[in-house]
Amino acid sequence: MNIRKILVPIEDAEHERIALRTAFAVARTFGAHVEGLHVRIEAAETVPFVGEGMSGAVVQELIDLSERESAARASGAREMFVREQHEAGMPTVAAPNAGGPSAAWIERSGREDEALVHLGRLSDLIVIGRPAPGDTSGTRMTLSVTLFETGRPVLVAGHEAYSVGKKIVVAWNGSAEAARAVAAAMPFLHAAEQVTAVSVQEESAGRATLDDIADYLTWHGIASARFAVAPHGAAGQALADAAAGADLVVMGGYSHSRLRELILGGVTRYMLEKAAMPLLIVH
Repeated sequence: MNIRKILVPIEDAEHERIALRTAFAVARTFGAHVEGLHVRIEAAETVPFVGEGMSGAVVQELIDLSERESAARASGAREMFVREQHEAGMPTVAAPNAGGPSAAWIERSGREDEALVHLGRLSDLIVIGRPAPGDTSGTRMTLSVTLFETGRPVLVAGHEAYSVGKKIVVAWNGSAEAARAVAAAMPFLHAAEQVTAVSVQEESAGRATLDDIADYLTWHGIASARFAVAPHGAAGQALADAAAGADLVVMGGYSHSRLRELILGGVTRYMLEKAAMPLLIVH
C-alpha cells in the first residue's frame, strides 16, 4: 500500500499542532497529500434539552452563543492548519494529482464521528494527537472512532514533533491485529534505517515468534533485528523500555469490549499514556 492521502482531524488543541507536523513529515517522505479536517457541530444540537419554562428568546440566545463558539473554534483550527502548512512548505492542492506533497483544508458541519468515519475510510493514514491522561472526550473519541470504525491505520503523534519512521520497532505477538499493523506499515518499514521486531513473551516462545516475523520481513526486502523481552512486570512497560530510542512503534490495537466505547487493552493503553514516541496502530 502506498501512502498518498493523509487525514488529520483538528479541533484547535495544542497537541494537534504536533499531529500536523507529524503528518507533514510523513507527507514529505512519501509525497502524500494531507487533508486537515474540522467538523462544526450544528448549534441546535449543542443546546441542552430545555423544558417549557424557558422562553424562545433564551433558547435562541443559547444557540447564538454556541454558533459564535463554534465559529471561533473553526477559525482557530484553520489558522493552525494554514500556519503549519506554511511552515512545512506544502502547496495547497484541491484536486488529485501525481505531484509531490501537498495539503488542503476541509470543513464540514454535522456529527464529527460520522465525518471521521466517512473521510477516514477514504484515507491511507489518519494522524491524530496524543490523548492526554484522563481525557474522557475529544481526542479519546477521535481515537476510538478512527481506530475501531474506519478500518484504516492510525498514527498517534508523539509528545514532540521529530523524525518519524527512521528507527522502527514492530511489536509482534502473532495476532491478527499485529499482522494488519505490519502490512499497513510496509511503506514505513521499507523507508526505515533500522527495524527491530520485539516480542514481550517468555524468551523461548518470543524468539520463535520473532524468527517467523523476521523471515516474513526478509521476503519483503526488509532486514530486521530481533529482541525478545521477558514480561517480568507490566507488558506495556516492557515494550516501552524495549522501544526506547525508536521514532515509531508499529502495533496492533486491542480492546476488551465490543461496545462502541471500546476499552483499549493494557499494552495499547500503556503505550498511549506513557510512551513518548509516535505509534502506528491498527485494529
